[in-house]
Amino acid sequence: MQVLTEEKKVVDLKKAEQFLGQFILDLSANYSGVMTLLGQELGLYQAMRGAGALTATQLASKTNTFERYIREWLNNQAAGGYVMYDADNRTYELPEEHALVLTEKDSPFLLGPAYYVVNSLWKDKEKLSKAFTSGSGIGWHEHHHDLFHGVESVYRTGYLANLNNVWIPSLNGMEEKLLNGGRVADIGCGHGASTILMAEAFPNSEFYGFDYHRESIDVAKLRAEEKGLTNIFFIEAGADEYKTGNFDLICFFDCLHDLGNPLKALRYARTKLAPKGSLLFVEPNAGDNPEDNFNPIGRMFYAASTALCVPHAHSEEGDYCLGAQAGPAAVEKIAKEAGYTRFRIAQQNPINLIFEVKH
Repeated sequence: MQVLTEEKKVVDLKKAEQFLGQFILDLSANYSGVMTLLGQELGLYQAMRGAGALTATQLASKTNTFERYIREWLNNQAAGGYVMYDADNRTYELPEEHALVLTEKDSPFLLGPAYYVVNSLWKDKEKLSKAFTSGSGIGWHEHHHDLFHGVESVYRTGYLANLNNVWIPSLNGMEEKLLNGGRVADIGCGHGASTILMAEAFPNSEFYGFDYHRESIDVAKLRAEEKGLTNIFFIEAGADEYKTGNFDLICFFDCLHDLGNPLKALRYARTKLAPKGSLLFVEPNAGDNPEDNFNPIGRMFYAASTALCVPHAHSEEGDYCLGAQAGPAAVEKIAKEAGYTRFRIAQQNPINLIFEVKH
């Protein structure tokens, strides 16, 4: 069926209804995202994990919360398929498989804390709106602190599952070098999740984490102290400012595309790289053309790129603004402009591309 709108345009109502259905799914997910974040903050998922079937009253008692709120929250979770509902007994249960996604901090499937990142985007919406109309940037440090917590929690699980077991062994000769004793720089280390995991796995090597954000460096130092690590050092420094000698491995974990001048950073890295050393880039998985990335993961990364990556690059007033879906060709082009001659995709998975780059 077709109708004529006030603007004298013919509209296919069937297509409108189909899009309306898609929009309602998105709207439902966004409303429910607040509920997921509450489940994280209040420890509701953790309390349900391994507890079997619970009534709303039992969960409220376990978490020191009010039953009426918990009952409504549980019904939202059941409607979304996050928890299972037994209508006969009016109980709710969190499957272990769902707990791996929602609450297990060492699970390779953990994504629940990503809603802290989403929450930071909502809190910073006015800043982003201003950036859209003024062309100004938003530095990473200018975002709400929920961003840093969410990024650390979610990225750490990917690094835990892959960094020492898959990615480093995929670099030519690097695992042996680090087992025997090497020097590693982690650029844009944030709270130090990646740096700490490497330092634990390779005690004979030295690891240096660099980040321009002082508060993140302070957290990283605390994390390392809690682990009792003596082969790790965190230093406040930008991507073209670190001074502590040469390195066998220089890592850019999910940060190269954030830089306003990645070319300058890579040229500087060449001066700090040992003759047989390697660069390791971990970037979001993306094709070279926008249409290659029109899927749920690409949609997520384009949103993050719009709100986080592009604004930070603009804040540095550089000549580049790669974004989180740049694709291999754009990354390779910058690496070769910086003077590197060897570039390859060492590993990939649905979320990440892992590049090895050498002199």
